[in-house]
Amino acid sequence: MVIYHTEFDEFKEELERRKWDEELTSFDEGNISVTIVKKFYANLYDPEDKPPKQVRVRGHLVKFDEDTLNTFLKTLVIIEEGETLFAYSRFALLRPDPQDLATKLCIPGRGFKLNVDGQPLKILRKNMTTLAQPWSIVSYSNLVPTSHTFDITLDRAKLIYGIIMKMDMNLGYLISHQISIIAQHDSSRVGFPALITALCKARGVTLDFRSLESLSPAINLAYTKNCWNLDDPTVTFRGPRKARGKRSEAPPTSATPDTSAPCSSTLSYTSDRSRTE
Repeated sequence: MVIYHTEFDEFKEELERRKWDEELTSFDEGNISVTIVKKFYANLYDPEDKPPKQVRVRGHLVKFDEDTLNTFLKTLVIIEEGETLFAYSRFALLRPDPQDLATKLCIPGRGFKLNVDGQPLKILRKNMTTLAQPWSIVSYSNLVPTSHTFDITLDRAKLIYGIIMKMDMNLGYLISHQISIIAQHDSSRVGFPALITALCKARGVTLDFRSLESLSPAINLAYTKNCWNLDDPTVTFRGPRKARGKRSEAPPTSATPDTSAPCSSTLSYTSDRSRTE
């Protein structure tokens, strides 16, 4: 993850506060073993999503319970004094007003698309704020894998809202639960390929270097410019440059980012998006 101090300061600072920049979105070697990840899911039988959360891969026991993942990912585990659940866990049990979510995640005048019964269904990515868009990338690449990235569901909106509102969450539980869901419903999916490759390697599983594939490029400033929403009043965009001297006849060049193409994930292996959901 490569983020510089720009309009994305708030995104970067929250990523660092949660320590998600250390391991969750940054793996040193930048390679994944598709073969190992497939074996992990093929050998995993977890019909009830209950402990022990572990699986054997090439003779090595690989654990993926919440404590193991929180330790491996070096993430903060903070429960407020007097509480038994994390702030986000308590929030997830509620039924928040969709308008409150939309106000935080959407540009003015935009909100949830409704289903035939008039209930909130989804938010289009193009209607999300500049800050919400990169968090949506983190959500579908590193938290709740999906290949459907053109809009976000109500549940995903709650997740992104919780992150933006700085609600502490049990990251290890979230990922462990998602791994079990993937194994239960579709073993052809290879969610969390970088994490699973790293977990297996740490437990002594031998990787087949012939099957290694590269991760997509990290999110950086050039990439995040594609997430800038020109209709977002919270972000200041540069205007056209003024021509000077003898070059006054030349047309002005705009520093405004090109937003014609929707931003897409660069945090996870590209093939995830063709095998998830």
